[in-house]
Amino acid sequence: MKINSLCVIGLGYIGLPYAVTFAAHGLNVHGVDVNPRVVQSLQAGKIHIHETGLQDVLDEALRVGRLTVSSQPVEADAFIIAVPTPFQREKFGEYNGIRFKLADMRAVASAAEAILPFLRKGNLVILESTSPPRTTIELVAPILERSNLRAGIDFHLCYSPERMLPGNLLYELVNNARIIGGITPESARAARDLYKTFVQGEIHETDATTAEMVKIMENATRDVNIALANEFARLAEKFGVDVWEAIRLANLHPRINILNPGPGVGGHCISVDPWFFVEAAPEVSSLIYQARKVNDEQPRFVVEKAQQAFGELRNKRIAVLGLAYKPDVDDLRESPAVEVVRLLQKDGAIVRAWEPFAPSAKLEGIDMAADFDSAIKDVDAILLLVSHSQFRSLDPASIASKTNARIAIDAVNAWNLKDWQAAGFSLHRLGDAKSK
Repeated sequence: MKINSLCVIGLGYIGLPYAVTFAAHGLNVHGVDVNPRVVQSLQAGKIHIHETGLQDVLDEALRVGRLTVSSQPVEADAFIIAVPTPFQREKFGEYNGIRFKLADMRAVASAAEAILPFLRKGNLVILESTSPPRTTIELVAPILERSNLRAGIDFHLCYSPERMLPGNLLYELVNNARIIGGITPESARAARDLYKTFVQGEIHETDATTAEMVKIMENATRDVNIALANEFARLAEKFGVDVWEAIRLANLHPRINILNPGPGVGGHCISVDPWFFVEAAPEVSSLIYQARKVNDEQPRFVVEKAQQAFGELRNKRIAVLGLAYKPDVDDLRESPAVEVVRLLQKDGAIVRAWEPFAPSAKLEGIDMAADFDSAIKDVDAILLLVSHSQFRSLDPASIASKTNARIAIDAVNAWNLKDWQAAGFSLHRLGDAKSK
C-alpha cells in the first residue's frame, strides 16, 4: 500500500517521535494534540519533552516542510492513534474480594471519533496506545464503522504496540522488532508497508488481539520480576542481609538474572498495563495482581526505611533527590518517587524535592527546589529515589560541606557505603540490613 500522508493523534512520548520521524523520511505528516501548550510549542519549533536527539529530528521535519501541527485531524492516507491509556482514578473493579484498577479508554475512543469525519475508503488506521485485549475489534472498530465503512473491508485497521524506552526512543523506534496485528491479513500488510518507511528491525504480522496481548505480557513480565526483587529486599531486611550482595551472588548462576529492587514501579507502561489483564480476566491473573500489589506498596517500604533512620519522621526535614519514574528522563508519570514524597508528608516530614530533568515541574503540595544546593540546604537527611547519572557521581565529602544533614538514605544502591561513611554520613540502603 502506497502511503503519502499520515495523521498522528497524540503528540506525547510516542506520537511525537513517530510524527517527526515519518516526516523526516518523506511523508506529509499532520500531528494532532488536544493540549494547546503542546500544539503551540511544536508550532514554534520546540519539543515539550526531554529526549536526546528529538529536537534535531523535529528541526529536520520542519526544514523539509512535511510536518504540520494542530488540535484537529485532517484527511490522510493513514492514521496513527498514540494517546494515553491510564487507569481510572475514580473507579475500581472487584472480583471475589480483589479490588483492581480499570483502564481509562476515553482518550482512545475520542481519538477514533475525531478520525470519523476524515475516514475514507482505502485508509489505514493503527492503534498504538497500549490497550486491554480486544480493544481494537470491540472499541475502535465499532466507532470507526459509524462512518458506514467496514473495518477490514473498506479500510484497514491494525494494532501495533509501541515498544520504546524513554531516553532511547529514536533508536528503538527504528531498530526494535515490530509487531503488527491486523484485523485482517491485508490490514497487517498495509501497516507493514507504512512502518517500512524507516523501521529497520524485524516486522512480524499477527492478529490484533494477539498484538495487544504481547505488549501487556512484556510489561507484566517486567512487573512480576521487579516485584520479586522488591520482596527479596524486604526479606533481606528481615533476615539481617544485604540484598544487593545477595542478588550479585545469586546472579553468578548462569540461569539466574534477578533484577534490582527500588522504591517501586512507575511510568506509563509497567505500572499500568498489567492491570489490563487483571481487569479483563481477574479469575486467571492472580500472579499479575499480586505483583502489582507488591510494587504499589513499595513506596511505603521506603518510608519505613526512613523511619528506621530517624525513629520519628514528624518535622524532620528531608531532601528528596529525583522524582522521575526512572533514571535520566523527565517523565514523572505514575512515579513511585512522588508517592514516597506524599507518604513522607503524610507522616509529618517536611520534604523538599529536586528533579534535575524536570526543574520547572509543578506537583500539587510538593515543595520543588530550584536547584540541587537549595534542595540539600538546612535539612536533616538526604533521600535518593532515582539513580540519575549526576546523583550517582556525587562526591559525599563535597555534599557534607553544603548541608548539615548527616543521614543519607539510598533507595537505589547508587552510593558507596564506605565513601559516604568516610564523609561523616550514616548511610542507610534499601534492602541492606547490614548497614543499619
